[in-house]
Amino acid sequence: MSTIKTSEEINLQRRRFFGTAAMTVAATHLGMFASAEAQSGTTNPAAGRGTHTSFAPLKQIDAGVLNIGYAEAGPADGPAVILLHGWPYDIYSYVDVALLLAAKGYHVIVPYLRGYGTTTFLSSTTVRNGQQSAVAFDIIALMDALKIQKATVAGFDWGARTAAIMAALWPERCKALVSVSGYLIGNPAAAKVTPLPPKPAFAFWYRYYFATDVGRAGYEKYLHDFNKLIWQTASPKWNFDDATYDRSAASFNNPDHVDIVIHNYRWGLGLTDGERKYDDLEKRLAAGPVITIPTITMEGDSNGAIHADSAAYRNKFSGKYEYRLISGGVGHNLPQEAPQAFAQAVIDVDAF
Repeated sequence: MSTIKTSEEINLQRRRFFGTAAMTVAATHLGMFASAEAQSGTTNPAAGRGTHTSFAPLKQIDAGVLNIGYAEAGPADGPAVILLHGWPYDIYSYVDVALLLAAKGYHVIVPYLRGYGTTTFLSSTTVRNGQQSAVAFDIIALMDALKIQKATVAGFDWGARTAAIMAALWPERCKALVSVSGYLIGNPAAAKVTPLPPKPAFAFWYRYYFATDVGRAGYEKYLHDFNKLIWQTASPKWNFDDATYDRSAASFNNPDHVDIVIHNYRWGLGLTDGERKYDDLEKRLAAGPVITIPTITMEGDSNGAIHADSAAYRNKFSGKYEYRLISGGVGHNLPQEAPQAFAQAVIDVDAF
């Protein structure tokens, strides 16, 4: 197993801060459902889907507070791309995308986030913290460990939020961004005091379930079926089979998974504290920083998860920008449901 140590200390004084007023809770917490006219799309989202079912043997590396498991594809000297999964998904959301990009000469890294798969904490005393800045800092630490100075970052769900935070706080480490559902950086202080309207609150039912002790116990007891239900409701037109789901569901057996998920959603509602060492990062994120690097945001036309209208976050991107609505029944797990469209977005934004 390859092990490279990296320091948790990053000189934040080098980072340029783009302060803006915080977004409304309805936008930052995905409070709008209407679609918008896309600049481009596809009528064949299934192209490339299910072509691959496995990666090359996974690798492990010490990075920050974690030993991170990750898949790697493509030439080591190719342009770096980091693909980030969400909840309740894993690296297999990118099993087709990674190979498509590798074939185009990209050096692709697909890590398990903290609490998933083979990613584990180096110390039993480290807080099992799911707050947004901690997850993003993990990926910066991974880049340091792998000696990747700059990469195109792309993701959906937690992965899109993580990629956006990286682009906002460490733009010098990010060449370009692909983000499904746009600008997902959260503001727990606002979420704690500003109620969502009924429809988005209903769509976010699991956040309120996780806020209770019985919800935590329920998630742990019914983990497999719970997350399968999320897949079904978030992608209502994606007829995935049991083998596809079970391949990803194995990653939920991580010993820290339940703790990380519960903390993430409770922290996002302002119901529990994060770690003090991330306070400065969270203060900057609460201001709703503008993302300056080239960006493509994407949406599936049948995303059953709560998501914002693209107009709600358009002004959060000041660099070259494009929005793509992917048609044909594409749901929340866009890279796995429409791998060619997602891979093309990475290739295109890299050329911006």
